[in-house]
Amino acid sequence: MEKNKKCPKCGFNHADQNTECLRCGIIFAKYQNSEKPDPLSDYSEIPIETDSSSDENSIGNEEIVEKADFWSLTKNLFFYEKPDSNPIIFGVRVLFFLILVIWGMVFIFSPIESGYPMESFWHLVNLPFHEAGHIIFRPLGRFMTSLGGSLAQVSMPFVCFLVFLIKMRDTFAASFALWWTGQNFIDLAPYVNDATSLTLPLVGGNTGQTSPYGFHDWEFILKESGLIRHDHAIAAFFHWFGAIVMIMAMVWGGYVLYKQFKHLHLAN
Repeated sequence: MEKNKKCPKCGFNHADQNTECLRCGIIFAKYQNSEKPDPLSDYSEIPIETDSSSDENSIGNEEIVEKADFWSLTKNLFFYEKPDSNPIIFGVRVLFFLILVIWGMVFIFSPIESGYPMESFWHLVNLPFHEAGHIIFRPLGRFMTSLGGSLAQVSMPFVCFLVFLIKMRDTFAASFALWWTGQNFIDLAPYVNDATSLTLPLVGGNTGQTSPYGFHDWEFILKESGLIRHDHAIAAFFHWFGAIVMIMAMVWGGYVLYKQFKHLHLAN
């Protein structure tokens, strides 16, 4: 008697010796092989456990490394020390630094109304850059021509600061350039403060009252911007912002000299 068996796919009864289903056409041997379980299939859905604490630690370590890199970069930029062990050069720097500190205190604590910054030697240093700024910014219109003098006056020492710090890698010279930048803000404060009173002597011997309209830069700037009634407040901001910059520069320069003194002591 001929045995019958069902197709494993469609259930059709067929003779035992048949190698393929007469209804759906599957080949039994291939179908049965495809139905055999993959020995690795039992493990394919097993979740792989990760050590979350190690991931957190690695993230934390990366943050620490980034902070360390940022600090080392900042330290190398602002506190770089040239390998110089010449005591004469160091002595000259110390003397120059003391002059800057004393002169800086005079600038900081002189009242704006005294006009001392515009009577000092440093005003004569700043003035050519101020006047050059008017020429440089003249193509941009009357407002920028007036403002350009003050912009150029402040920008020149700041450019020197960047050159000394990044190009020449002379941190002490950079601290002086930063001091000079702050001094320029203090130098501008009496000029801004005079925008309504117009009594300050200007280039050529005139005052704002006797010169043509627009000759007094900050009278024109503040009137055009609608801030003329805030001239004293703006002048005070210039003065104390410059004072803060100068104090930062003096602290920085003093620390650089201290590092150079330690290097000089070790070299000897």
